[in-house]
Amino acid sequence: MTHAPTGPTGPTDPRDAFAELARIKLGETNLDEVLRRVAELARRVLPTEVEVSVTLLRGDAGHTAVFTDDLARELDERQYTQGRGPCLDASRSGDVVSVPDLAIEDRWPDWAAGGVRAGVRSSASIGLPIQDAVVGALNVYARTPHALDDHDTIGVLQTFAAYAAVALANAHLYDSTATLARQMQDAMATRAVIEQAKGILMAERRCTPDRAFAILARVSQDSNRKVRDVAQALVDRAARTPRA
Repeated sequence: MTHAPTGPTGPTDPRDAFAELARIKLGETNLDEVLRRVAELARRVLPTEVEVSVTLLRGDAGHTAVFTDDLARELDERQYTQGRGPCLDASRSGDVVSVPDLAIEDRWPDWAAGGVRAGVRSSASIGLPIQDAVVGALNVYARTPHALDDHDTIGVLQTFAAYAAVALANAHLYDSTATLARQMQDAMATRAVIEQAKGILMAERRCTPDRAFAILARVSQDSNRKVRDVAQALVDRAARTPRA
């Protein structure tokens, strides 16, 4: 989990925040950094003092990927422990789940009472609208009641969550593509070294390609090593052997 440092004093114009989010270069920024920027910008767009977190779901288990203050993380984690709460509901449904006043909240009374003791009086969780790639919510916590239930405030948060979801989905896609590219490169390298080793065996033993691979496979099984490692050892040995 990443702690996002407090931003500058005074609210940022939402349009400026959205423009800043859109300028994130996903190819040069890892997912943790994207999430940190999301939390910072969300915190800065509101005129009242708030703390922000981003919940992501893996299966039925939630975790806080980033937070601007320990207070937000603690309120999230109380919900994960109890298995229910506004951020979990918003993550699963993609909807807005507002808690105008924790002091009179009766849907999650234990969680709400803990929040009041910690100094939080209202919250809003905005489900990220792109559910296939990223399931989660943007959570905002305020120290005064009814600080987040204004229609315009919710509208800003919904728009911001949409930008955040696109950034998260693109980061997820970029990360998946990069992983696939690495896997393909590894597979190509493995194929190349195995073909080299087969060529060496075919020359040494005057055998067919299938027979050469069968020899590699048998050595792999007998030595409890991967075929690629056996092939690489053979190629390395041939490279060290001086030619007659």
